Amino acid sequence: MRADFPRDRIFFHGNNKSEDELLAASAEGVGRIVVDNLDEITLLARVAAKREARTPVLLRVGPGVDAHTHAHLLTGAEDTKFGLDIASGAAEAGVRAVLERPKLELLGFHAHIGSQIRDIDPYREAVERLFVFAAEMRGKTGVVAREMSPGGGFGVRYTMDDPYTRPADMAREVARTMAEAARRHGFADPLPDLTIEPGRSIIAPAGVALYRVGSVKHGARTYVAVDGGMADNIRPTAYGAKYTAVLASRVSGDDVTDVAVAGKYCETGDILIQRIALPLPRVGEVIAVPASGAYQLSMASNYNMAPRPAVVVVADGHARLVRKRESYADVLAAEMG
Repeated sequence: MRADFPRDRIFFHGNNKSEDELLAASAEGVGRIVVDNLDEITLLARVAAKREARTPVLLRVGPGVDAHTHAHLLTGAEDTKFGLDIASGAAEAGVRAVLERPKLELLGFHAHIGSQIRDIDPYREAVERLFVFAAEMRGKTGVVAREMSPGGGFGVRYTMDDPYTRPADMAREVARTMAEAARRHGFADPLPDLTIEPGRSIIAPAGVALYRVGSVKHGARTYVAVDGGMADNIRPTAYGAKYTAVLASRVSGDDVTDVAVAGKYCETGDILIQRIALPLPRVGEVIAVPASGAYQLSMASNYNMAPRPAVVVVADGHARLVRKRESYADVLAAEMG
């Protein structure tokens, strides 16, 4: 809204949307509410009753597909907190619940099977199950899915060992798979509108996290402590995400050694990179961590009451501060006394 993004292109997700959030989305006229559960359908129907126009929704379903990724990144299995799973009949109950609310307009179905997916096969399986379900609902209820979304989750290369996946190639393959499945199940005239959510695969490579070295400690291993950590990047602590890094001022040197890049927060698990070969960093030097544009500042916290970092946009040889570094006054601003 602040960026004046086209409202009709906004898809509102979430497994526990509040009434205030749904009221705000309704007031703004966002394009689609992706409903997650039966309670939300009841809540959204109450919100939608206050509008003249019907509220367009997609129903998020669980296709029961193993995306072969980290357990914390799975979102499309039968046992997941996201959506209504197909196998148990919960998704069908969701369809019927939406159709019973005249102010809700069911346009189609959404599924998201996980993140860091590099293989097209899980998408093929998810898309097939989506269309089998859509065909079944067409037969039972008469509703014809006009929009379908297999979500996103395309893999990002965080280290040199990770395979490179082109988001455009993945999107093209998913689109082809969707079109084939639509024709196979009688949804080809016309084809449903397709939406894909490539988020991380676009945003992650656009960001570089810069950390200043505060201390270098030798012992069982060499710890290089920096002025950040799990508060601005929870991924390594939460599920062992791996990153690479370079020493910004000395990319190479004769004193290359294995070090651990440690955060400043009071947790043993606050290690950004467990092991990486770098020219031995010195106090005051800067360590650069690429592929830091996604799931870092968007999930940043004031852990240990520490201020969050600044953000600088660099383009065409120019740098522009777009988010100021927080102060302790900012951190305490919400305190009442």
